[in-house]
Amino acid sequence: MTECAWAASRTKDTYLRAKYHSLVGRRGKKRALVAVGHKILVMCYYMLKQKVAYKELGLNYLDNRKKSKITNNYIKRLENLGYKVILEKAA
Repeated sequence: MTECAWAASRTKDTYLRAKYHSLVGRRGKKRALVAVGHKILVMCYYMLKQKVAYKELGLNYLDNRKKSKITNNYIKRLENLGYKVILEKAA
């Protein structure tokens, strides 16, 4: 499974690549590979159980899912560094 996870972490613009890169900073490379391998097994289980095709979530799925949390964390970090932050939507 770790070989499959390694291959999945190197594919372009995929959810599994984004998941690997989000975990590698916190857990390290080997544990991130095991976690991605586990994610692959869980995905396969549900595809077989529910008899549905695989749906690729995309590279930005994790960012879009936690958009407000990520925004608030960056605002707090900048304010701790002494900056005043005003948010404005990009056109």
